[in-house]
Amino acid sequence: MSKPNDATQVLPHNRLSVRLDALVLGIGRLSAWLWLAVLVVVLTNVFSRFVLSAGSIALEELSWHLFGIATMLSLGYAVVEDDHVRVDVLRERFSLRTQARIELAGIVLLALPIMALMVDALIPYAWKAWIYDERSQAPSGLPYRFIFKSVLPLGLMLVALALFSRALRCATLLFDFPRRLGVHPRAKSGAWLANTEK
Repeated sequence: MSKPNDATQVLPHNRLSVRLDALVLGIGRLSAWLWLAVLVVVLTNVFSRFVLSAGSIALEELSWHLFGIATMLSLGYAVVEDDHVRVDVLRERFSLRTQARIELAGIVLLALPIMALMVDALIPYAWKAWIYDERSQAPSGLPYRFIFKSVLPLGLMLVALALFSRALRCATLLFDFPRRLGVHPRAKSGAWLANTEK
């Protein structure tokens, strides 16, 4: 007898959730290339500092900024893939419908309102950096601090889209609205999105 959360039981997709997931996954995959840039910048900085004895504050800051940008743009990807950390002990024992009820309530009552508050606070934070042309406090540091600060609300908006899509999938299971498209056996990987019926 299989457990209630058998691997074959996944939340059904609907037309909107497929599109939202595809958008978030696409941006997440593109942002993965930034990790190569982080690696190149870090290695260049290490070579410059320890071999040429000419460290660069700008390179250090660039590595931090690229790291932060890559992280923020991939958070939504983790939500879509359901690879984020779950701090729950009882979930494994619940049926898929019970999991969906709890998840829907958590997303609607907690996660989305918190995301909205954070985005609301971070947009003025980025706007202020643009208005005042903020730059690094170090003389040889990076200018255009608004670029990094703008990625903070953008990353959280992608998380909110991923959570909204997840909530729609829970609603599809529980209320049959929006209408389901069906469940693909490779749903967790996200690889099937391109082949889902249009």
